[in-house]
Amino acid sequence: MDTRRVVVTDAAAEIVERLKEENGDLVFNQSGGCCDGTAPMCYAKSDFYVPSRNVKLGEICGCEFFIDKDQFEYFRHSQIIIDVKKESSAFGNSFSLEIDLGYQFITKSRIFTDEEYKEVEKEDLK
Repeated sequence: MDTRRVVVTDAAAEIVERLKEENGDLVFNQSGGCCDGTAPMCYAKSDFYVPSRNVKLGEICGCEFFIDKDQFEYFRHSQIIIDVKKESSAFGNSFSLEIDLGYQFITKSRIFTDEEYKEVEKEDLK
């Protein structure tokens, strides 16, 4: 039973690893804002200030993954799955690092089962 709040597909993990090689430590932020939409954004860790209202959801590929507090409430009962799609037309239209490689990270999700969510709640209490 996988009750991590955030996981990454193999395809997205490959892109994350490429970005780590090029940029060093990374951080992800899933915002709910208008400027960067609701796509997961990837930044060099040194280039991103994590807003105090954000919640650390977990880590993917050794990179911290944060989410806006309001978005967290929306996804509270879900597992977020970070995937990637080919997106060459978006070149330069995002602050997220993967755009320059011709990709865009996307968020998928699934609702935890009742049994899984009980485990998630136990982890939240730690």
